[in-house]
Amino acid sequence: MDRKRLVHQIDTPYTAVEWPHIQQDDQDSILELLCTLLSPLGEYRRKYTSQSKGKRSKAKKKEQLQVGEAPAAEAVKPPPPELGKYVDVGLASITRGLQQPGATGNAGRPKTRSGNGTAGGDAADNIPYTVVFVARSGQSSAFHCHFPQMVAVASASSPVRLVGFSKACEDRLSECLGIPRASSIALRAGAPQSQALLDFVRQKVALVEVPWLEEVAAAGYRETKINTIEAPVGRKKQKRASKT
Repeated sequence: MDRKRLVHQIDTPYTAVEWPHIQQDDQDSILELLCTLLSPLGEYRRKYTSQSKGKRSKAKKKEQLQVGEAPAAEAVKPPPPELGKYVDVGLASITRGLQQPGATGNAGRPKTRSGNGTAGGDAADNIPYTVVFVARSGQSSAFHCHFPQMVAVASASSPVRLVGFSKACEDRLSECLGIPRASSIALRAGAPQSQALLDFVRQKVALVEVPWLEEVAAAGYRETKINTIEAPVGRKKQKRASKT
């Protein structure tokens, strides 16, 4: 007869939060609409943003000024697209944005633009996010597993959708934005030319649900539940006799 022992288990109330389920066809359509929206930002960067040429270029300009030669005239750059003020790029930037009071619809949020963000100013920093896009494929879940909880909390006063792309699309997003890498993008409410994308996302993507957050809001008392189960006791391994 096998020996058994009692094992006591206590489950955590903070259950894992699931990402909203999105059909693959809908993901592809959302990606197409998003890339169409972001393309002007990438075109502006490629055309009017020059890469650093290093210290030699600065020294040459300084030498020309000392000699009296006029440096080559630079073309006048047009203002960046208005859309750049409504777009945040990067895990760190979006995480800070969701942590700030402005993410839940309150004014007075500090400025938190990303270092590798899009072209534009800080005029729309107090506007809450309306959609967060994350390329989940190709990177560890440790980088983006916090987004469902944070988006759910930010949705308390202003609904925020969370779109997770299951296919690898970092390269395409980076190309559309004109930056080396982009795995997550957040779009603020009222972004120009974004209504078609927002309408489609709201139609196809459900809000993030966190059951234990709703239970906390109810403030009801719940007794501790301890599960007691019978588990078999393994046989002890016999020690080998030492060789003489």
